[in-house]
Amino acid sequence: MAYIISDDCISCGACAAECPVSAISEGDGKYVIDADTCVECGACAGVCPVSAPSAE
Repeated sequence: MAYIISDDCISCGACAAECPVSAISEGDGKYVIDADTCVECGACAGVCPVSAPSAE
C-alpha cells in the first residue's frame, strides 16, 4: 500500500527531495503522496523529522 503523510507534516520538503519517483508534492498545508506513483520504498519516512509519512 502507498505511503500517506499525516497532519503532523511541517512542510519542510525533506520527503519530496528524497522520493525516487517524485510521488510527493506540496499540498494545502502539508505534503501529499500520489498513491498511484508511490513505490512504497519508505525513503520519505526515513528522512522525515516528525515521522509524518507512514504505510497505509
